[in-house]
Parts: sequence; C-alpha cells; structure tokens
Amino acid sequence: MTKGRARIAVGQGISVWLLDAPEGFGDAGFHAHHAIQITVCLKGHLRLATETAEASGHAIAVRADTRHRFEAHGLLAFIFVEPESAIGRTLTAKLFGTDALCEIGHAQFLSAIERCLNLIDSPDAQGAMIEIGNEALHALAPITCTRAPDDRVLRIIDYASQHLDEPLTFERAAAGIYLSGSRLRHLFVEQTGLAFRTYLLWLRLVRAVQIYSEGRSLTAAAHDAGFADSAHFSRIFKRTFGLPATTLTRL
Repeated sequence: MTKGRARIAVGQGISVWLLDAPEGFGDAGFHAHHAIQITVCLKGHLRLATETAEASGHAIAVRADTRHRFEAHGLLAFIFVEPESAIGRTLTAKLFGTDALCEIGHAQFLSAIERCLNLIDSPDAQGAMIEIGNEALHALAPITCTRAPDDRVLRIIDYASQHLDEPLTFERAAAGIYLSGSRLRHLFVEQTGLAFRTYLLWLRLVRAVQIYSEGRSLTAAAHDAGFADSAHFSRIFKRTFGLPATTLTRL
C-alpha cells in the first residue's frame, strides 16, 4: 500500500486528521471505532461503505461504532467526534435516523473545512485544525439540549481518562459510586454502547494517537497510553482505523 502524509490534531472530544493520499493509497478494510466520523474529500475521490450501504461524494458521516470501509485518494479531512460529548449527541440526533451513513451538503460546514486545505504543510497547525473542526461542527449542528449521559457513567469515563497509564479495572474506576456492580456495568453499556474494557481500549488508543501525532515514537505512545508494547498499539490502530499507523507519514 502506498503511504500517505498525515497531520493529526487531538482536542477535547474531537480529533481532526488531514491526509494526503496519493493514487494507489488503497482501500481501508472494514473497521469500527467509538467516534462519529465525518470524512471530507477536499480534492480527489472518496467512497465510503458500511455493510449495508455505500456513498460517494464530497462529505460523508458515519455513526459511531459502525463497521465501515473507505477507498480514497487526494486530500482528505477526517473529523472524529466523541458521541458522549454535547456536539456528538447533537450530531447523532441531526444526522442519523435509521441509517448509519449520511452525505453532508451543508455549505457553511464545507466552507469551514476547506480552510484546512492550507494546513497540511503548515507546522504547528494542530490548534488551528481543532478550531476549524469545532467551528465546522457547530455550523453543521448547533448544540441543542440533548440528553446527557448519566453522571455516574461520565465519572467512570473521566477517572479512566485520567489514569490511562495505570492498570485499570471497572471496580477501581467506579469506586465511590453506590450502585451494584452488575447494574452499573449494564448502565455503562446502555449509555456508551460498549463494555468498559472495550471503552478503555478506545480511550487508550485516542491518547496514544495524540502522543504519536506530537512526534513521539510508536513505542513511547504505546507505553504512555498503557498499551503492552508498540506492536499491540499498532494492531489496535489498524483494527480501529482500517490502516496501519506506519502507513501514515506524520508531518
């Protein structure tokens, strides 16, 4: 597979990836991740498919936790949004009904994302990428009063996020929450769609991607995010995003 050049920025509840994918970059295999994904083809070609539908176009969104694959070349922007965040809940309500795939034609959203075109080769562009990503998302889906996840679930997620470099169990993350273990586990799955162990792996991956995007090695990213080693991180990266981390040349 031909390598692509990538610039990655990670913010609070959102990450923005710019990918320069040359001809021959290839087709990412089926994968799924715990984030809403919006892919914008700034120039080139994009085709995205779930197991039951497919779309080709300028901008396509996929619901969180949906198995999908993409085939693309050219300059692409990926926005990943945590579904538990306020903007994530609003996007889910606005974009997805019974379908997990949605084409986007919102002019203000597209206009904002197109400003990323000039950032692929700009050093220290991460802050601007997150700012543009948030601006575009709020133009697409102004935040409404959607129901927030249960506070007990948010407390567990927050604790886990702050202790990713340590061995973690559900019982430790849920300490001080006075609800039976079985009921709390059920509530966690009900609210996030994932078992705690799977959700924890997602949190570790997001943290590792952030560290990797800052220029550190795969080994350092894996260690600081709590992975056993860089090989483990690389396997989870490919399973989650459809491509090996080494396929992306960081800028």
